[in-house]
Amino acid sequence: MTGGGHPQGLLVVGDVVTDIVARHRTALTPGTDTEAAIRTVPGGAGANVACWAACWGHRDVRFLGRVGADAAAWHEENLARAAVLPHLVVDPDAPTGTVISLVDAGGDTAERTFLTDSGASLRLAPADWAPELLDGVGWLHLSGYLFFADASRAAARAALGAARARGVTVSVDPASAGFLARHGPDRFLAWCGGVDVLLPSRDEAELLTGLPRAADAARALSLRFPTVVVKSGRAGALAARDGEVRVRVPAERVEARDSTGAGDAFTGAFIASRLAGAKLCDAVAEGCGAGARAVSRVGARPALPPGARPAPKVSRHGGGQA
Repeated sequence: MTGGGHPQGLLVVGDVVTDIVARHRTALTPGTDTEAAIRTVPGGAGANVACWAACWGHRDVRFLGRVGADAAAWHEENLARAAVLPHLVVDPDAPTGTVISLVDAGGDTAERTFLTDSGASLRLAPADWAPELLDGVGWLHLSGYLFFADASRAAARAALGAARARGVTVSVDPASAGFLARHGPDRFLAWCGGVDVLLPSRDEAELLTGLPRAADAARALSLRFPTVVVKSGRAGALAARDGEVRVRVPAERVEARDSTGAGDAFTGAFIASRLAGAKLCDAVAEGCGAGARAVSRVGARPALPPGARPAPKVSRHGGGQA
């Protein structure tokens, strides 16, 4: 954990996308209309984590990602208004990634299904990475989505290697059980070699280990990674180290409106808390609190408070696909 006189900056490298959230209260009806409340909001697992970390009080949050020219200015503005310093690479060929999130607003968990067009987000390339991005940084967080495409995986590995060389803490959220199954758990675990903190959902942890219980999966993963935090939604979260579960925290009970981004909220608050010096158990509790806040509102980002801090200076540059 970063603390004392060590660098305190948080750099998140990952995806930024446009979310189209459709909340339907009745079952989807093929071949005809299903009424829904539809909103377009900024999203992307990596960008969401950065925004939640800033919302949770961390004052030096930076984000590196790739967007299309179609929505670059809009995403820059939204990140900056959330007190995140954006380093956005504008892709000359691909549009910004888009996710259609179908939210079952009629259920008590507001469960969601994603339709994903990654667009520019997984075209982040090693040429977009520079070691100087780690100046003043004490924690690097990598979105797991980066590992599911060749170019962005190479960029993630470059960032991971640079962070390890500097002694910077590195965390990864696997991000998608579907992508994990498609690419293979063993390959993903190999790609994440050298990571300090793994933050999977329960489904992802069980898939990565082949074990049917979150606690057992966490124990197994903690023999490969120093700290493992498994997020289990309404069942709360637990953390394991050295093959043993060290922390269990129940979820906060709230009325669920949209579960999109709840895991990202947990991760952002957890990292911000650890950087502020919180013990592991307290940071997990803060993560659960952020997850509860996330599911109680529509969209994957925190609400901007009245009188939000002035926007940081935006860093924006273009680049070609490697």
